[in-house]
Amino acid sequence: MAELKPIEVQLPESLTPVFANMVRVSHTPGEFILDFTAILPGNTAPKVSSRIILSPLGLKMMQQAVLENLRRYEASFGEIKLNPQHTLADELFGKTPPAPGEK
Repeated sequence: MAELKPIEVQLPESLTPVFANMVRVSHTPGEFILDFTAILPGNTAPKVSSRIILSPLGLKMMQQAVLENLRRYEASFGEIKLNPQHTLADELFGKTPPAPGEK
């Protein structure tokens, strides 16, 4: 089997990083579409800032890479805890979740 060589990814100097705190995922039989946007207080009509289209295989490979990086992150910095009673909308628009034991 041929030896795999690392790929040197080039980042253009003109590349502008984009903040996103939401992704909408949709799919067709042949592709997955990821639309990234930032939902911020006061912005009632957020616009998609980036659209990434992947093949099903590409998405599966990305999933593996993301999960591996998440595992490494949590091994270094601790588990990222999700609060199912606290949503992004709560964070952005000020709804305070109930205290533990409170309804």
